[in-house]
This record gives sequence, structure tokens and C-alpha cells, in this order.
Amino acid sequence: MRDALMADLIATLAEGRVEDLAVGQHWTGVVVQTERGCRCGLASTLRGDRDRPSLAAAEEAGRWIGRSGRELARLALRGREHLLERAIGMAAINALLPQDPATWTNDNAAAVIARHGASRRVALVGHFPFVDALRREVGTLWVLELEPRPGDLPAEAAAEVVPQADVLAMTGTTLINDTFDALMALRRPDALVVVLGPSTPLSPVLFDYGVDVVGGSVVEDVDAVLRALREGGGFRHLHRAGVRLVTMVRPGLT
Repeated sequence: MRDALMADLIATLAEGRVEDLAVGQHWTGVVVQTERGCRCGLASTLRGDRDRPSLAAAEEAGRWIGRSGRELARLALRGREHLLERAIGMAAINALLPQDPATWTNDNAAAVIARHGASRRVALVGHFPFVDALRREVGTLWVLELEPRPGDLPAEAAAEVVPQADVLAMTGTTLINDTFDALMALRRPDALVVVLGPSTPLSPVLFDYGVDVVGGSVVEDVDAVLRALREGGGFRHLHRAGVRLVTMVRPGLT
């Protein structure tokens, strides 16, 4: 399902020329020039995981500036051993996606999770900064993490807790690291599914794959955000530099 989703996203992309590409400690950014202007897309920088720390480097590093943005986006279809290239491809997708601000709201995805999770069970994949606040607003909150912090559950607990969840919220990084399909297979058919975070493509294509709420990001100050990214900034630095969080909701969902 993940590869089909990526292919469907790529099919919607505008044409664009790669103007800049930066792989920071935490975030990867791709800047493209399109007929509608200069745009930047973001994705989590992934180089490996606990079990496979030494994965392949980007094979075409140093050769992408000036080339097709759609060609760069197709890196998202690379195999699991090419996590870094997948991240670059996802950032390119996010830069080239058609933008329809009329479908966006300024609701934070965390607020949507809290609203739908009130007195209900929520499985959150990824430890987000809002975890403590969300725990006070929902019935039960399980946080699944590859590197658990106090109060989190290890990622391996997904098979136990996800089928119990009324709301499944997962980081957009699951679309890069090959965990999206497994999590979707575990969910209850009636569960609300939220994908959130700067890696998340702001596209209605996700609704065709069982997602109900899409929480992504729009880069409003390309130069400032790329500078913060290159200087090793986390998301709060990028947000402060010029990233706006927006949300898309599946039509018909209240």
C-alpha cells in the first residue's frame, strides 16, 4: 500500500527544477522552482534505525541541483535500505504537491486528536511535544516509540495496543520507514486515522488510503527555514523560522 500511495502522490506533482537540497541533522529540505514560484518541502532525516544503523548514502549526492524535481521525488520509491534517499524524495514530494489552501484549516492536528479522543483510547505513534497535554485530554493515551521515553511503550507493543484504539495517530515518518502499512493493518475498521508532522504530504490522496485527518506543514520563509535546518535545528526552530502547521480533513468528517 505504501508504494502505491507514493506512486499516486508522485502522479499529482507539478513540474519543477531543484534549486536547493539540504540534509540537516533532524530535517531534510528540498527547494524547487515551479511555475507558481519557489517552494520548499520537508521530511524527517532518516539514516538508519536501531537494527540497521549503517544504510546506504544518497548515490547522486552533489548532482541534484538543476535537475527535475519529479525525478528527485521518485527517490521515495527506493528500497528500504535507502532510507536517506526516501527522506529526500518525500521532501521533494512535499515541495511539488499541488497546494489548495481552501482545503486547509489552521487547526493543529493535536487539537483534532484531542477532540476525537475525548474519553476514548488513542494510540500515538511517535513522541510529539504535545504528549503531556494530550494525555490530560483523552481517555487513554498509548505512545509508541522506537526509542521510548518514560511513559512510552516500545514500538513492538503496536500489535497489542493499536487494535484497541479508537484513534490511531501516527507520524508522517511512517511513510518513509516502512511502518505505515503494518500500522494500518492493525487498526480497527472504525478507528479515526490521523497522519501528522512535517513529513506528511498535504494531499487528499491520503484519504484514498484510509487516512481521515492529514496534519502537515507549509514553509513560508524558505531562506530562514533552510538556514535553521542547516544549523541543526529541530522542528521548533524551523517553526519559528517560518513553518506553518495546517490540517486537512476527509470530506464528511465532523
